[in-house]
Amino acid sequence: MTFDYFAYGSNMLIERLRNRCLNPMEIGCAYADNRIIEFSKLSKKDGSGKATLRCQASHRTPGVLFRIPITERKKLDCFEGAGKGGGYIRCDKYPVKRTDNNETVYVATYLATIPRPNLKPYDWYLALVIAGALKHGLDGSHLEMLRRVPYCPDTDCKRKERREAMDVLDDAGFSDYRCLLGPA
Repeated sequence: MTFDYFAYGSNMLIERLRNRCLNPMEIGCAYADNRIIEFSKLSKKDGSGKATLRCQASHRTPGVLFRIPITERKKLDCFEGAGKGGGYIRCDKYPVKRTDNNETVYVATYLATIPRPNLKPYDWYLALVIAGALKHGLDGSHLEMLRRVPYCPDTDCKRKERREAMDVLDDAGFSDYRCLLGPA
């Protein structure tokens, strides 16, 4: 048994997702209609902004579809903080359109329970999102928009999440994550 998952944030980068689920299989790209990505989900660990989607007419947010063994869903829920006051809720019948055939499919994704405006992602987190978009060849205008997102440089070189992100980016072929970003 498996479930299909729509990643639009840092989990688009399969090297990151593999740290959360052992056997994700990419099944293609898709987009969420009338949704825009923003970084308004408060990280309980570091206070920075993490990705979520919010309604915005006439906009679409691209992402990546993965097929994941159902036995790994609880593990992914734990990483995303779903159901534990972590700020995300898992939506199991979220409509997205496949880019290969424009078919609407209903998949799992995670959305912020209480978005908070004016949050900024850390530089390494935004780099994970951009790297995932690049690796999957997502729309150039989406990449341009991501590179315009204001972010905070993380000066805590010992932060566990930062070190893990650096390792993932390096594994994905991005040894200098700063080259992915636009101006701060």
